[in-house]
Amino acid sequence: MGNRARAGERRKTRPVVLGGVIAVVVGGAGFGAYALYGGGAAAEDGSGSASTRAEAVKTGPLSAEEVTTAAERFLTAWGAGKVDEAAAATDDPKAAAALLKAYAKDARIKNLTLTPAAPAGGEVPFSVKGTVSYEEAGKPLAYDSALTVVRRAGDGAPRIDWQPSVVHPDLKEGDKLVTGEAGTPPVEALDRDGGELTAEKYPSLGSVLDGLREKYGEKAGGEAGVELRIVRGKESKKAKLSDKTLLELSEGTPGTVQTTLSPSLQAAAEKQVAAKKRASVVVLRPSTGEILAVANSSRNFNTAFQGSLAPGSTMKVITASMLIEKGLASMDEKHPCPKYFSYGGWKFQNDNKFEIKDGTFKASFARSCNTAFISQAPELKNDDLTKQAQQVFGLGMNNWQVGVPTFDGAVPVQSAAPMGASLIGQGGVRMNPLNMASVSATVKAGVFHQPYLVSPEVDGRSLAKASRTLSADTLAQLRELMSYTASSGTAAEAMAGVSGDRGAKTGSAEVDGQKKPNGWFTAYRGDLAAAGVVQAAGHGGSTAGPMVAALLQAGG
Repeated sequence: MGNRARAGERRKTRPVVLGGVIAVVVGGAGFGAYALYGGGAAAEDGSGSASTRAEAVKTGPLSAEEVTTAAERFLTAWGAGKVDEAAAATDDPKAAAALLKAYAKDARIKNLTLTPAAPAGGEVPFSVKGTVSYEEAGKPLAYDSALTVVRRAGDGAPRIDWQPSVVHPDLKEGDKLVTGEAGTPPVEALDRDGGELTAEKYPSLGSVLDGLREKYGEKAGGEAGVELRIVRGKESKKAKLSDKTLLELSEGTPGTVQTTLSPSLQAAAEKQVAAKKRASVVVLRPSTGEILAVANSSRNFNTAFQGSLAPGSTMKVITASMLIEKGLASMDEKHPCPKYFSYGGWKFQNDNKFEIKDGTFKASFARSCNTAFISQAPELKNDDLTKQAQQVFGLGMNNWQVGVPTFDGAVPVQSAAPMGASLIGQGGVRMNPLNMASVSATVKAGVFHQPYLVSPEVDGRSLAKASRTLSADTLAQLRELMSYTASSGTAAEAMAGVSGDRGAKTGSAEVDGQKKPNGWFTAYRGDLAAAGVVQAAGHGGSTAGPMVAALLQAGG
C-alpha cells in the first residue's frame, strides 16, 4: 500500500541523471541501454577474477553509485525483455523470473518503457508505460512503481529487494497479472435510490465495487469483457482482497446490483475523509443494519470495512455492558477511578494520570477512565469479554455476510495483563469503523442487526445473529452512559451541534512506533449510527469526533 501511495506522488517526475549516468528510457525494441562504468557489474555477476571474488563481504550502507547501478541493470534488462538477466539482478531470481515472464506471457504487456526518477536512499521510483494486447484489442498502460536496492545475503552485493509490488504496486505475494476474458462480468452498482455508483464520483468505493463484482458478477446477468486484472493468490484471499481490474480492453455487458448506500450521505462521507489523512468512516441504520455510507482517505485499502485496529476506549461500550450485567458496575453507584492500577504485571494509568475521587461509574465512563475498567479485571474470567462481544454484539465470529469482504472484529481470549488491556480496547482487540458503528447501532436498536450493503433478498444469504440481548435495565444504563458522554463527557465538544436522541463514546488507541494515537469515535442519533477513525492524529474527540458528528447531522 505504501508503494502505491508513493507512486501517486511521482507521476510528474522525469528521467534524471543518476549517479553520473544519464538515465536513458529503456524500451522493448530499439531500447537505449544504460552505460555501466567500471568492473562492478561484472564482479556482481560472478564473472570477475578470482581475486575479485575473494574480496571481503560488502557491508554498510549502499552508496549512491551502487543503488544506481543495480537499478539500471534491472530496468535495462526488464525493458529489453531479458527476463533471466533482470531476475539475476534481484535477491530472489527464481521468483522474479516467474513473475516477469508472466508479465509478458499472461498479462500480455509489451513495448515497455521504464523511466526511473531520482533515488531516495535505497529506493528508486520509476514509471511504466506499455501496451496491453489481446487478439484484436489493445490499449496503452501506464502506472508508477518503485524498487529498493539492498545488500544480498552472503556476499553483500547490491541487488533489487524482490517483491511482487516492483512489477505493479497492487501485487501481493502469490497474485498474478492476467489479460483475457474477464472471469466475472462487470456490474453496475446502484445506490438505494437507483443512481449509479462509480469510483469517479465516489473515490472511496473502488474496492467496494471490486468486491461487488467478485460476488455478484455471475449472478447479476451481465457478460464479461476483456481486461487486464490482478488475480489474487492464496495469501491475498486470506486477507479478503478482491480481484482487481487494472485496464479494460473491451467492455462487457454489466448486470445491476442495488446497494443500501445513500447518495447524499456517501457524498458527505467522501467530503469528510478527503479533509483528513488516514481517515475512515461508516454510517449505518440501527433499525435494519443497512450501510448508508463508507469512506476512506486512502484509496488503496478499505480500512472502514477490512481494517484491523485497536479501537481504544470505544471498546468501553462493550466492557461497560458486561460490567453492568455482572453487577460489577452501576451507572450512579460509586466506582473507583485511581491514577494507577496494576494488573498482571503491568501498571495502567489514565490520560495525563487523572483520577476521580468518590466518583460514579457514569463519571468514569464519560471521562474515559481506564483504571475504572481495569480495576474490575480480577473479578472477571479470561473469556468474559470475548463472550460479551460475540453473544450480544455479534462480533469476532467471522460470519458476517455484508455483500463485500469485511473483517468482523476480534476479541480473543487473553489472560493477565493483556486481558486487562482488552477491557479498554488495547491488548489483542481489533476492530474497524464498520464494527464500531455496529456497536453503537446495537445500543440504539437494543438488538444486533448485522450490517449489510446488499439486501439478503438479492441472493438469499443468511445474515449473522447474536445469541442474546441485553436486559432492559442494562440497556437503559448503557444508553444513559453514552448520552451523558455526548452531553457532558469527552464527546461533548464534537456532539455540541447534534440534537435529539443521541449517544457517543470517544477512544484513543496507542500504536507502537506511532507518536500520536489513533483517534476513534462512535455515536448514534435517531436511526443513524456512525463510527470513524483517524490514524496517528490524536484523541478521538477532536479528530474522528467532528467527522462522525457531521455525518449524523447530515443524515437529518
